Amino acid sequence: MTSSFAERYAYGPWHDGPDPLAPPVDLRAALDEIGRDVMDGSSPRSALEELLRRGTGDLTGLDELTRRLWQRRREIQRRNNLDGTLQEVRRLLDEALEAERAALFPDPDDEARFREAQLDALPPGTAAAVRELADYDWRSERAREAYEKIRDLLGRELMESRFEGMKEALQTVRPEDVERIRRMMADLNDLLLAHLRGEDTTQQFADFMRQHGEFFPENPRNTEELIDALAARAAAAQRMLNSMSAGQRAELAELMGSAFGDASMLEQIATLDANLRALRPGEDWTGSARFRGENPLGFGEGAAAMQELAELDALAEQLAQSYPGARLEDIDVESLRQHLGDQAGVDARRLAELERELRNAGLLERAEDGSLRLSAKALRRLGQTALKDVVGSLRSRRGERDTALAGAAGELTGATRPWQFGDTEPWDVSRTVRNAVLRTASTSDGKVQLDVVDVEISETEQRTRAAVALCVDTSWSMVQDNRWVPMKRTALALHQLITTRFRTDALQLITFGRHARTVELAELVGLEGVWEQGTNLHHALLLAGRHLRRNPDARPVVLVVTDGEPTAHLEPDGEAVFQYPPGRTTLVKTIAEVDALARLGASVTVFKLGDDPSLAKFVDLIAQRGGGRVVAPDLDGLGAAVVSDYLRTRRRGP
Repeated sequence: MTSSFAERYAYGPWHDGPDPLAPPVDLRAALDEIGRDVMDGSSPRSALEELLRRGTGDLTGLDELTRRLWQRRREIQRRNNLDGTLQEVRRLLDEALEAERAALFPDPDDEARFREAQLDALPPGTAAAVRELADYDWRSERAREAYEKIRDLLGRELMESRFEGMKEALQTVRPEDVERIRRMMADLNDLLLAHLRGEDTTQQFADFMRQHGEFFPENPRNTEELIDALAARAAAAQRMLNSMSAGQRAELAELMGSAFGDASMLEQIATLDANLRALRPGEDWTGSARFRGENPLGFGEGAAAMQELAELDALAEQLAQSYPGARLEDIDVESLRQHLGDQAGVDARRLAELERELRNAGLLERAEDGSLRLSAKALRRLGQTALKDVVGSLRSRRGERDTALAGAAGELTGATRPWQFGDTEPWDVSRTVRNAVLRTASTSDGKVQLDVVDVEISETEQRTRAAVALCVDTSWSMVQDNRWVPMKRTALALHQLITTRFRTDALQLITFGRHARTVELAELVGLEGVWEQGTNLHHALLLAGRHLRRNPDARPVVLVVTDGEPTAHLEPDGEAVFQYPPGRTTLVKTIAEVDALARLGASVTVFKLGDDPSLAKFVDLIAQRGGGRVVAPDLDGLGAAVVSDYLRTRRRGP
């Protein structure tokens, strides 16, 4: 006999760890966002934290999850108030008194009048009236039942405030139930006292759970877990009491002496609270919250609400990641899912996975000073993205294929690509034949025939070696006018092109503000804008000339990205002199370095950003003196302009 499909399989939500069918996190998109923030002046750690806070694509970030936590917290406080137990006891008391008076009214004897006088003389306070009626001999059975409901309600609320789910388990309270609770409380306090004394309570805990495990749906595995659960609940109950007015607090405390009609029960609870305070002093026993809604909460429900507020606060702290050593793995995903829904848990897991993968993939590393920085691998990936954007810009602007980046003739790079119409590079014969064999292997006759789709060509580099100096302006105006990130992306693209396609070329990155200096790519990418006066192109060209002289066999290429005319120069003693408007000395010294570079065979190409007329006149003068060019790209086209000019200069040959 075969079972039906429905009998053999069951389907439901996936809760056991990350969804195995979920798409992998997009590390490249995440790295691009981190890279943009780093290039904009953020530290890698701050950029990573910002990425996790705002999320990526359809992945909810920490800020949105935190906002929803606070919204849930506000809903709890705005919807509820904490006098539910007092209201319910007052209602039951009024019901009992009304029924008793109705039973006494028809009776003409003095006993009935005396009882009526007793009822009339009850104290106005609810708790005092309940206490006064403890020994009253009810004539009305309905009144007696209503009064007994008060005692049972108080007992259930008292137990629910300390033990989750107890109120529902005690909907009907029998004498044997009260005795069972009394024994459990006594055994529990004995266990906690033994643990407090430092005794080994392993066996005592096992015996306790075997006898009273039904009272603990959390199913703790040891005494410590039991204490954690009880202390969190007891502290929440205390915070609820702290949140009530002094009058409400006093009345509720007096009422609880009538729980189950047994004053010893409250004594056991007091002993339990004292033990838990001693064992878990770090719990919040003094906090409070303001409830201003219309929905009345009982004592147990109020304790549960306070515990939920505490859990929401703990989750908010975990999402804030503001404590030392914080990791997204610290987030209690199950608690987040319970409070905000399944999707919130999924988002938190994927954010943690994203953070973990970014670290494990080697995209972030520790510097010598302990700070987080982008690794060489991350810089390569950012460079690939920047270069891809540049190539796309060149294609859209000029309709070119990717041939310019591979060279037209010369030494082989080791890379191949499918042939395209117009290619003149040599065929890679072995890969071409292999492609044909694989394509025709399934044919019946087994004959191998070449087709144009099989052809692969070998990429080559021109044999000319270049010494490239990229001088980038890092004065404050570059930051102020939003030219900072395009400048860095330009450097990334050029660096990626040279290190992957023209490996024999020597690239030197030079920054210039008040002073000029040579930098590595990682330093340039992470460079923060600094307010300083001076655009020292003179110093930058000095460093460029030094780089060219170290590579005398290479073709010299000098590229300058700037948005302002030179306003500083370097004195022989190393002091940078600022002059604004540009002084004659600054201009003369800068032009002298242009002439010196020209004598080395280098022409300076200036990429002029902005519409400063004085800058335009100066860069035109540079072009005339050194045989260079002036290019005025927009910010989106800066990278394409620099890469294109580098390739143009390089192709001219020696």
